[in-house]
Amino acid sequence: MLGVDIKKPKGPGALIWLIPAGVIIVLDQITKILIQWHMELYETINLTPFLNLRYLVNPGAAFSFLADAGGWQRWVLSVLAAGVSLAIIVWLWYMPRKGEGRLACGLAFILGGAVGNLIDRIAYGHVVDFIDVFYGSWHWPAFNVADSAITIGAILVIIDSFSPRHKA
Repeated sequence: MLGVDIKKPKGPGALIWLIPAGVIIVLDQITKILIQWHMELYETINLTPFLNLRYLVNPGAAFSFLADAGGWQRWVLSVLAAGVSLAIIVWLWYMPRKGEGRLACGLAFILGGAVGNLIDRIAYGHVVDFIDVFYGSWHWPAFNVADSAITIGAILVIIDSFSPRHKA
């Protein structure tokens, strides 16, 4: 199942992929700290005709889902992110070190993004967002480095699921 052989643990398996996950966490936190130090909440800096830096906070999940839930979502989303992160680490442990690069990379990106946003939720009670992509008056919901990593990771995992070894 998706590169995991539970019967034969390989030792630390693909845990080498924790390094790129760690790099993503560090980049995510550095960019968020820089935004918080140099911008006021809701401040916008125009970069291109389709890209702004805009300092926003999101107490909810993706696309501000549950943003107005009253505070309980902070802990539910934190526990969910911690659980997913732990599951990915276990998955990487049992995954063969070689031959599963695309899947391991995707999982590492998801892990790095999940932990990056988890740090925000625990530290601030919300996630710091600042990348604002738009066209005319249409704006994609603001996001951050962690969100980008989760998206890229999910795409890699989906692409990997179509590889020949997964066909019956």
